[in-house]
Amino acid sequence: MSQQHLAVVILAAGQGTRMKSSTPKVMHEIAGLPLIGHALATAQALDAEYVIPVIRHEKELIGEYISGFYPSALIAEQDAVPGTGRAVECALAALPADFDGAIVVTSGDVPLLNVATIEAMLSAHRAGDFAATVLTTFLDDPTGYGRILRSNDGEFIEIVEQRDAKPAQLEIDEVNAGVYVFDAKKLRGALAKIGSHNAQGEKYLTDAASELLAEGEKVQAIAVEDFWLVAGINDRVQLSEVAKELNFRICEAWQKAGVSIQDPATTWIDVTVQIGEDASILAGTQLKGSTIIGQHATVGPEVFAVDMLIGAGASIVKSHATGSTIGAGATVGPFAFIRPATNLGSDGKIGAFVETKNAIIGAGSKVPHLSYVGDAEIGTDSNIGAGTIFANYDGVNKHRSQIGSQVRTGSHNVFVAPIKIEDGAYTAAGTVVRKDVAAGDLAMNIAPQRNLAGWVLANRPGTKAAEAATAAQQAKS
Repeated sequence: MSQQHLAVVILAAGQGTRMKSSTPKVMHEIAGLPLIGHALATAQALDAEYVIPVIRHEKELIGEYISGFYPSALIAEQDAVPGTGRAVECALAALPADFDGAIVVTSGDVPLLNVATIEAMLSAHRAGDFAATVLTTFLDDPTGYGRILRSNDGEFIEIVEQRDAKPAQLEIDEVNAGVYVFDAKKLRGALAKIGSHNAQGEKYLTDAASELLAEGEKVQAIAVEDFWLVAGINDRVQLSEVAKELNFRICEAWQKAGVSIQDPATTWIDVTVQIGEDASILAGTQLKGSTIIGQHATVGPEVFAVDMLIGAGASIVKSHATGSTIGAGATVGPFAFIRPATNLGSDGKIGAFVETKNAIIGAGSKVPHLSYVGDAEIGTDSNIGAGTIFANYDGVNKHRSQIGSQVRTGSHNVFVAPIKIEDGAYTAAGTVVRKDVAAGDLAMNIAPQRNLAGWVLANRPGTKAAEAATAAQQAKS
């Protein structure tokens, strides 16, 4: 939706002391984005002409994030005058002086507010030629929220803050949701006239609505039934509650899009994740960052995947994977540790208790179990024996190993990088490979086995092993 002549103000200047955190409240993360990131994403989807976040506490940190996430945003800084009204005044100062369009005001700690709700507000606001539109909701426990006062015929009268409310007004369950639409020119005039004569000593934005009414302007209050859309976050309890609700909605949306999610209660999916049709997400799985999952892939149970590209029909089970690519039809796990820059080709395998890092594993190649593959390149259709270690670090520098196609390596090998094992070569079990292996050769360490007769009886007399050995010898005689 293209909204010409629209500005969105995002209030993010508060300190958020109830979070009990050195991290600013709006920088706490849910579903892959900090709280203010959700507000910015919604503003971006509105295609507003101007987006103005208002910051103050930890302004360098928050400002840096905003500039990276939404470079065209006009960042405004609130001065020492407290209150939401003053914050919006500072935002208006960042706009061109002749801007006379609609102003949407929202908060950086209301992450579930969606585009549809704001668009509905804008439509109602413009259709009725209102000076201000206030979004409200109903709460079973309205404690802490500003109450909405209406006339007998339901018309908006004013917003009374909790500390300024009379006992009868505290019984009202319709509350201010903290989301507004204003006519820019009329808002400027109203803010210039309001003061801070209240229990908090702050310049309330809510007083602007009352001022506009007093001037004979039209103000309306629109209720939203789904209170989660306007649920604000003040502490970590609310943070986890909203995160849980958002995650439920994300899972539900993917289910409706054709993704099987076995247990949404234990599945966490960031808003930045993409999943193909007929993929299956099993219990205990977390999908984070820029993870992309192809059609018919199976992820889980108990997979933690960050910034992963998982191909169509691939399977990853009980594993931790970050910043890597799993090809179509490939299998991973259980208990694999996929570190960044791993690239497993189509129909390949990374098996149980395998760790990989900065490794290219070609199509059809397999690292079945109990191995470490770091700084390596493996060709197609090769098999790496159990317990193999790619010794990539000499104590100062890291080196790379190259394994060709159709290579078969024995169990318990050590590849001391840098080495190259060419196509079709074999290595014997227990081999430490320090030299390149030519195509079709067999690499092995020649060290004849020695058996020292009678060693246990001579050196471990009286032990159970000695008793067993004696019994076995007697049985043979």
